[in-house]
Amino acid sequence: MPTAFTADQIRGAEHALMARLPEGTLMQRAAAGLAAVCADLLGRVYGRRVVLLVGSGDNGGDALYAGERLARRGARVDAVLAGSRTHEAGLRALLDAGGRVAEASAIGRADLIVDGLVGIGAAGALREPYARLAQEADAARGVVVAVDVPSGVDASTGRVEGPAVRARVTVTMGAYKTGLLVDPGAAFAGDVRLIDIGLGEHLPDPDVAALTARDVRDLIPRPGEESDKYRRGVLGVAAGSDLFTGAAVLAVGGALRGGAGMVRYAGREAPVAQVRARWPEAVVTLLGEPSIEQVGRVQAWVLGPGLGTDDWAHELAARVLATDVPVLIDADGLTLVAADRALLRRAAPVLITPHAGELARLIRADRADIEAARLEHARRAAAELGVTVLLKGSTTVVAEDGRPALVNVTGTPWLATGGTGDVLSGLAGALLAQGLSCYDAASCGAYLHGLAGRLAADGAPLAAADVATAVPAAIRTVTSAGS
Repeated sequence: MPTAFTADQIRGAEHALMARLPEGTLMQRAAAGLAAVCADLLGRVYGRRVVLLVGSGDNGGDALYAGERLARRGARVDAVLAGSRTHEAGLRALLDAGGRVAEASAIGRADLIVDGLVGIGAAGALREPYARLAQEADAARGVVVAVDVPSGVDASTGRVEGPAVRARVTVTMGAYKTGLLVDPGAAFAGDVRLIDIGLGEHLPDPDVAALTARDVRDLIPRPGEESDKYRRGVLGVAAGSDLFTGAAVLAVGGALRGGAGMVRYAGREAPVAQVRARWPEAVVTLLGEPSIEQVGRVQAWVLGPGLGTDDWAHELAARVLATDVPVLIDADGLTLVAADRALLRRAAPVLITPHAGELARLIRADRADIEAARLEHARRAAAELGVTVLLKGSTTVVAEDGRPALVNVTGTPWLATGGTGDVLSGLAGALLAQGLSCYDAASCGAYLHGLAGRLAADGAPLAAADVATAVPAAIRTVTSAGS
């Protein structure tokens, strides 16, 4: 399971390790790894033009020492000194190897640009001349390689508050930084390469983690010889309306494909007819009054996709949330609880699956602020509301109070189409009904949903129903992952 850490956690581990090593050892380890990645990207090092953007901190020193190594292999290395001070030993080593100090105009001629402007301790918008140099690097033709974290990206949160370097590759030292895994920062990091500099035993518990296929394989339930449809989990789905019949069809489809032993669907006449026609496997209950007594016993509920927000829907939501089983709330269900947060006062677990706009309504925040700091707001919502949060979007974040946040590494931009969230609700709900906790159901559901989206799209547009159809293939992929 890849793990990531805040800047303070990394600095603490570095200080503990440096106390046991000769001075400069960590910087030389970092520079060696950085130079190796740069050489690999260049292919042929001799005669290639490399520009180092050098700030005042240790990242600037890493860049200078890496530049020295490339210069000794025949590269033409120019250093643009942007900071108020420069790592003297690193600059001397570069000059002794044949490197030069240059003006910013060298950036446009470079085959490769090394961003060593600011390090992991930087916060807020880049100041001049760093902001201008970041923009010039972005506009240049050369491959951009960031040292540790792209300048302008907050290493601890992924915030980007102004101009930032957009790297093709980020070479990060010792451990992943949280800001490299969470958007918007992740979008600036490109391909992240981890260099082992020996921090391992000095690192604390992680700030953020990302599930792998093996992690999901070990978590998802599998039927045994004694299994029957009831032991495999019965999921109730309260979704759909006369206006949004498809939401019910997609949520039930995600649940059935996600391994639930039985799906009990409850809804009004129009969506009931659609679910019956599309999914004869589901047990369907036509609701006149917003009551669930006739539905039968379930192990978990999915509440909200396409349900509507009228009084009838509110009463149905209240009945579902009054049960003693886990409930996943999505879409219109989130609108209902945003207007009446008393609905969330329950002893049983709750998993919410909002996008940024829905979360904004729930916690009375601005959508743009949530997009700029997804991790921070997902954690805030989990603590404030007492629920598990699966925040959908460019980076899917799972947050639960007292546990490391999880980010999802699967998915594809093709999933940004109507109805895919309904499939995710059904899939994660099925995992809840099969006994997973909200935290595990959310993280496994997001992983499988993203993988199903990739398999369904295969580089082309998809429809939400395609994602549901691809869920079994996604499950096969992770269950066959090597040990």
